Amino acid sequence: MPRIMVVDDEKNLLEFMEIMLEQEGFNVTTCQNGEKALKILKEELFDIVITDIKMPRISGIDILKYIKNTSPDTDVIMITAYASHETAVEAMKAGAYDYISKPFNNEQIKLVIRKALEKHTLKKENVRLRRRFEREESSRNKIIGNSKEIKNVLELIKKVSKTNSTVLIYGESGTGKELVARAIHENSQRANQPFESINCGALTETLLESELFGHEKGAFTDAIRTQQGLFEIADGGTLFLDEIGETSQSTQVKLLRVLQEMEIKRVGGNKRIKVDVRIVSATNKDLKKLVQEGKFREDLFYRVNVFPITVPPLRKRLDDIPDLVEYFIKKCSKENGRKAPNLHPDTLSLMKQYSWPGNIRELENVIERLLILCPDNEITPNYLPEEIKNPNLSKNIYEVSELQLPEINPQGINLEEIMMNIEKRYLLKALENTGGKKTKAAELLNLSFRSFRYLLNKYNIN
Repeated sequence: MPRIMVVDDEKNLLEFMEIMLEQEGFNVTTCQNGEKALKILKEELFDIVITDIKMPRISGIDILKYIKNTSPDTDVIMITAYASHETAVEAMKAGAYDYISKPFNNEQIKLVIRKALEKHTLKKENVRLRRRFEREESSRNKIIGNSKEIKNVLELIKKVSKTNSTVLIYGESGTGKELVARAIHENSQRANQPFESINCGALTETLLESELFGHEKGAFTDAIRTQQGLFEIADGGTLFLDEIGETSQSTQVKLLRVLQEMEIKRVGGNKRIKVDVRIVSATNKDLKKLVQEGKFREDLFYRVNVFPITVPPLRKRLDDIPDLVEYFIKKCSKENGRKAPNLHPDTLSLMKQYSWPGNIRELENVIERLLILCPDNEITPNYLPEEIKNPNLSKNIYEVSELQLPEINPQGINLEEIMMNIEKRYLLKALENTGGKKTKAAELLNLSFRSFRYLLNKYNIN
């Protein structure tokens, strides 16, 4: 139901407008002065605001300017008994949708409101079509594979999609946890509603809470306008919280309240706003261990862990590599406007022997690199990165017992210094492999962005 606010210092006009608009099926709020209007506008959002221009203390122009600064999508219709060319021009310059002079008839105001709402409907339809396009685009990045491990994941997705239960997706970085979350959404009854996602480990606590819950104008230094958070934007749909294990205790308390009450408060606001959002979370950490260490709230853990799904690392589903390689070759070739080359059998064989610590994300990056380097119609092994070409260099880093360790001399060794050197070399190698892109480098190392940034500072890596 469209929400309309009417602001006028004439009580009789307010009562008339309220009755007329409610009969038309609108949700109407009336205010007899600008002060009351601004107080409500700080807490609530409206589709249309109809305001008189001439009012004591706070004028309609003041209200119009406030709305355009805090809620640009709200349309403002100006009404006044003091019609003049100057006031009309001032109102339209300030962003008014339309301008009506008193006295006006019922049909006149209804027509202007209908036109404003038609504009709103077109905007929403454009958003809906864009989201549909995004879903179709994301569905192209579907979950690929026929291994037993991935079939188990698909079966779990199929079962949980029919419910509204919260889901917690476990898996290393690059395994495709967001694809699983999208698949759950797209196969649910919420498929035509928004799917929003956020990486909880990539933002500071203040920015994360502002992104999740929204904020009121003036809530902090850069809050120049009221902004909806992802919980409001995703209303009716699904919100994907990646790296939920990276959230602070303060944010965890607020997330728990949302899951319990299905309502939020914007940063700097007092009004409780009801939301209807399905929460799908993901982590590359052992949340049970974090609970035991006091770093993750036990009550929140049980709320988000209703239906756990574990996405296997690529080294545990090597049988899927041929299908994944074929998919990424076609995808990357199309994006770069070239014919998809063939893959030499020896190239595929070497790829199946590699441990893929960066998982599917690393595989896609390797394919993209091969298509750049290889001008031929066949990708031969010599184009592969050295660590894939030489199996001895790419021993599974998870099989520590098989690594060749240096001898311990009688004088002993400085283990801490050796480990720091190894850590620093991996940081530099990850940055080199990703062309200096820190977010991707963190993902290759299975680190949160916050932890990665801390290590960069620790080793003074710029």
